[in-house]
Amino acid sequence: MTGYKITKGDVEAGLQERIEVLVEKKSTTAWMWKILGALLLVALCIGGARLYVWYQLERSESTQSGETAAPIIMDPDVKTAAHSTLKEMSRKAKAAIHLVGHYDEDDNMLAVEWRDAVGQAFAQGGLHLYDNKIIIPESGLYFVYSQASFRVSCSKDTEGAGRPMPLSHRIRRASKSIGQPVSLMSAVRSACQNVQEDDMRSGQGCYSTIYLGAVFQLNKGDTLQTETNQLPELETEEGKTFFGVFAL
Repeated sequence: MTGYKITKGDVEAGLQERIEVLVEKKSTTAWMWKILGALLLVALCIGGARLYVWYQLERSESTQSGETAAPIIMDPDVKTAAHSTLKEMSRKAKAAIHLVGHYDEDDNMLAVEWRDAVGQAFAQGGLHLYDNKIIIPESGLYFVYSQASFRVSCSKDTEGAGRPMPLSHRIRRASKSIGQPVSLMSAVRSACQNVQEDDMRSGQGCYSTIYLGAVFQLNKGDTLQTETNQLPELETEEGKTFFGVFAL
């Protein structure tokens, strides 16, 4: 029987192989933990997304079933958003004018009287009011706008319904380059169509507003003026009827 003697080299070789095996196992285990952690993170993300969707669906169903969210309360005394925005833009422009409307039925006025030195009205940068018209000081691009507000006293037709009343508001431009005055913008609206009989009896009537606004290339010396029908029904309180221009 042949004997086998373990030498020092054999022992060192065995230890080296064992160390290599342990290192390899440790590396494999670390990668497994990393993969498990990534999967857990993905699962949490998916769960969070599903929870959010479920919450939104529950909220939508509860709203439809009558449990409405907190309402947004609008202050009736707040001025028209367009009016406020345009006034702010006008003040920042180099050339701007903002006019407020006035009408007095007792004076037998044939048009809205525009004023530039009362309330929120102003004029700067060469734009000015003359003979109830806005005078353009230099050629260029201008934003032209106007609003007319009406409080119409509705009447009944032969069938007892509200008799429609046409309301119109127009801005005209006069220029040497184009000859006779032309219409820049205009709008027509019908009031009193859907007014209830009780409202007509109480004298509340119908409230309606026409707003005009657009950009135009205007020339030096051009004039702008307005034409409005149903003047006795016009409302000229602060912020309801105005006319303005500012340079771009």
